[in-house]
Amino acid sequence: MQKSNADILRACNEMCKNTLMETLGIEFVEVSDETITARMPVNSRVHQPDGVLHGGASVALAESVGSAGALVFLKRSDVVIRGIEISANHVKSAREGHVYAHAKMIHRGRTTQLWHIDIRNDQNDLISFIKLTTLTLET
Repeated sequence: MQKSNADILRACNEMCKNTLMETLGIEFVEVSDETITARMPVNSRVHQPDGVLHGGASVALAESVGSAGALVFLKRSDVVIRGIEISANHVKSAREGHVYAHAKMIHRGRTTQLWHIDIRNDQNDLISFIKLTTLTLET
């Protein structure tokens, strides 16, 4: 039986408990046939000392959404996903509100997947452009 989008989001959010994702406040908010989106609050927990979003927090958000997406779209429960390469271009800063990581799988291989992830703010401005490669490992 195929899971509903609400069930998928619930499972993704459940995975975040007691992890870095929970510490950063990452929440999965949307899933479609081809994309998955998570949001993260921009506050002092993810700020650099000068009060703007830390690039490392953006990268953690991107790897989290891409890795969860690989689990969702590969539709296998006998695997774990690891990020093996990530490249980020940070093009705008953010001081408050939320940022949204919108991930789309570009290549769906049996062992590797390539992701395009845009991170945007509440006004839909591009904050970061990220490329992620994930590796699927059988458990």
